[in-house]
Amino acid sequence: MADKLNEGRVAIVTGAGQGIGRAHALAFAADGAKVVVNDFDADAAHAVVGEITDAGGSAVAGVADVADWADGAALVETAVKEFGCLDILVNNAGFVRDRMLVAMSEDEWDAVIRVHLKGHFVTLHHAAAYWRAQSKAGEQRAARIINTSSGAGLFGSVGQGNYVAAKAGITALTIQAAAELGGYGVTANAIAPSARTQMTMGAGEAMAAQMAAPADGSFDAMDPANISPLVVWLGSPESSSVSGRVFEVEGGKITVVDAFQRSAEQDKGSQWTPGELGPVVDEILAKSPVPVPVYGAR
Repeated sequence: MADKLNEGRVAIVTGAGQGIGRAHALAFAADGAKVVVNDFDADAAHAVVGEITDAGGSAVAGVADVADWADGAALVETAVKEFGCLDILVNNAGFVRDRMLVAMSEDEWDAVIRVHLKGHFVTLHHAAAYWRAQSKAGEQRAARIINTSSGAGLFGSVGQGNYVAAKAGITALTIQAAAELGGYGVTANAIAPSARTQMTMGAGEAMAAQMAAPADGSFDAMDPANISPLVVWLGSPESSSVSGRVFEVEGGKITVVDAFQRSAEQDKGSQWTPGELGPVVDEILAKSPVPVPVYGAR
């Protein structure tokens, strides 16, 4: 059996009380990492800690609101106090408040943006400050950030405007973090997972049927555990050359998403007039990739 890639390393996994986050926490522990299991639900966090310790791993609960500034700092402090350091931050916490844009309330918008986008920034900020201090003290770590975007954030999803905006922001935040933190030994990447979770199972009968485990015992492409191997690898020292990238993960399929790439262009060399732009826009669009359809669009 190959050596464990994360033996002795320390990871924080947010939203790890259930679903994909729980799978990540278990996978890191199985790969030799010591894990701070974060969740807003104390019972859920402690239950996952129990699973890890019962299997011979090392874990502690970090019960915290990831979008709270002091709680985010406390998560990093917990890792350092309990395990001596921090090497890996996996931002996974989130929830949905789905509604069409014309019916969405201000509170529904703010709540989703807060937990997803601000929640990623808060923990990232405090972890990055720790790693910068380590680097300046001559103790630079092979530090890793793995953020959780979504296919919805990359391509759009009808009825999820708040979630789409938050997840798209997370993708951009990841690219920004990779550029700003590389000098401190930090890489930052994002995943867009597709798996069976409480959020997806609550998204309607059609989605629930698509996400259900196969009755015949064949490969369960929607098992949340399918997402974790890539996250564990991205958290390891072996992934040092990969940063600022986005990966879709579903079942056994991993896809690189080239977000925010420039495509066709036409340069006049002087200012355009509105009347001449119709054919120009038609031409450059014809030379550009066709956008991926928005999920749920007719």
